[in-house]
Amino acid sequence: MKIALIAHDRKKDNLIQFAIAYRGILKEHDLYATGTTGTMIEAETALPITKFRSGPLGGDQQIGAMIANNDMDMVFFFRDPLTAQPHEPDVMALVRLCDLYHIPLATNMGTAEILLKGLQEGFVDWRILEERRK
Repeated sequence: MKIALIAHDRKKDNLIQFAIAYRGILKEHDLYATGTTGTMIEAETALPITKFRSGPLGGDQQIGAMIANNDMDMVFFFRDPLTAQPHEPDVMALVRLCDLYHIPLATNMGTAEILLKGLQEGFVDWRILEERRK
């Protein structure tokens, strides 16, 4: 499955710790990330990650394009709800696309853990069926 990893600045450390903890599961999937986040996770975990531009420079939109083309299966977007983001419209567009195309989305570590455990148990295998319809 294709999994996107995104985090606001104050949540990058949380996403890195999450990736370290669940490296065994994540290594079985194709990982994508916005620029800085992907570079940081890759350095800490040695997981191969396809990196896009940073979020404010269009990385969120690049991942959004993959979602719109049915080419992304799950998104982990650790958002910082206490800090105003200059690219908030892009953030909301990405969340909206996940809702529109039924892409599982976790915006915090608690939900991310549940989604990843569900992925491990086969609870999102319906995405494989979606891929076969292409």
